[in-house]
Order: sequence, then structure tokens, then C-alpha cells
Amino acid sequence: MTTTEPTAANSGTESGQATFAHISRGYYPTIVALFVATLLISNVAASKGVAFFASSDVMLGPLQILPINTDGAFFLFPLAYILGDVLSEVYGFKAARRAIYLGFGSLILTSVCFWIAIELPAASFYENQEALETVVGVVPRLVLAGLAGFAVGQLLNSYVLVKIKERTKEKHLWARLIGSTVVGEFFDTLIFCAIAAGVIGISTWTDFINYVVVGFLWKTLVEVLVLPITYRVIAYIKKREPSYQSS
Repeated sequence: MTTTEPTAANSGTESGQATFAHISRGYYPTIVALFVATLLISNVAASKGVAFFASSDVMLGPLQILPINTDGAFFLFPLAYILGDVLSEVYGFKAARRAIYLGFGSLILTSVCFWIAIELPAASFYENQEALETVVGVVPRLVLAGLAGFAVGQLLNSYVLVKIKERTKEKHLWARLIGSTVVGEFFDTLIFCAIAAGVIGISTWTDFINYVVVGFLWKTLVEVLVLPITYRVIAYIKKREPSYQSS
């Protein structure tokens, strides 16, 4: 007669206790959750066109300040790239790519859910249908812009960072972070702006170039400014991830 040793799957049942799966102790799930949340919020906030110094008579001494055109998510997109850099630097391209695919799928799911919510018949007491459509209405071009820009930009960002790391190992982290950001942010901004410009009201070449240049320079500048914070976050996670082995 043979006996079966209790396994992780059935030990709880045999001992009279409920059985549950174990939660991974790594930081990866937490970073991915923040990464995806940032992307979802960004793609809603980006539907608003924003203009700084829009008045033509704004002066800085003898110089006239030109208007700066951007969108409502300008302060969030850099955070997505910082989190993407952390994922790529610590966990590698495959793990970062998995997070990017999760973000991509989440964006599609969000768009579908917003569309369904808008199409559902409104109750007689609900007076905000038009406002709901304006804020979260699924605009195909804006969804396409967000998905295309995000996928291309983040994949290039991760790929470039990992390729540089294969050459530099643990040295020159600043070069990996800045180099990958320049490539990823440029293509992300260019693709997103090219598709979404008309949706948020940009109709001239001057405004479009302004939109692209300001977006790219802003996102890249923010990454450079927060480089010390990114360094510390990466060092913290590397030190506490049991599976991380530096060479």
C-alpha cells in the first residue's frame, strides 16, 4: 500500500484548513501594478489639450514667450518611463516586455469598458451622460495613438537599455537610462502626437511641431532631473531582490 505525501496544493485540505496560493515576495508585481496604473490614468488625462503662455503678449523681459502646447498627461508619462527603466534594468527585457503587454491589454480593456458604459441606456435621473462621453468617450484615434505610441516607445526603451547593459554590465547606469529614454520617448511622442493631434484640436504644422518638441524635451528633461531618484530606487530593489545577481 502506497502513501502520498501532502503537497502545497492539498496540505491545507488534509489538515482541515483552507488552501491558498503563495504570493511572490519580489517587487516585480508592485512595480508592474504602478506601471499599468500610470498608463491607464495617462491615457484618460491625455484627452485634454493644455496650453501654457497661450496669450500672445506674455513677455520675459524683452523676449516674447511662445505658447507651449501639450496634453493633460504631460506630468505622468515620464513616470511610466522611469518605472519601465526600473523593470528593464533589474528584471531584463523579457520581464519588462511582459509588463508592457499587460499594460497594452489593460489599455484595450479600459477602452472597451468605457465604450460599454457609455452605450448602456442612461437612467432618467442621470444627467451627466454628455459629460461622461466627453471625458472618457472612446475616440478611436486617441486609443490608437496611445496604444501605438506606448507599445513602440516602451519596447524600444527597454530594448535599448538592455542592449547597453549587455556591454556596460553594472557600469554607466546613467548612459543606459538617458540613452534608452531618448530613443523611446522620441518615437512614443512622435507616434502619439501624429495620430492624436487632430483629436485634441491641433490643426497646424506649427502647433504640431510645438506639440512634439515640447513633449519630447519635457519627458526627457524630467527623466534627467529625477535620475538621482531612479538610481536610488534601482539600487534599493537590486539589493533586496534575492534573485538579482550582478556581474
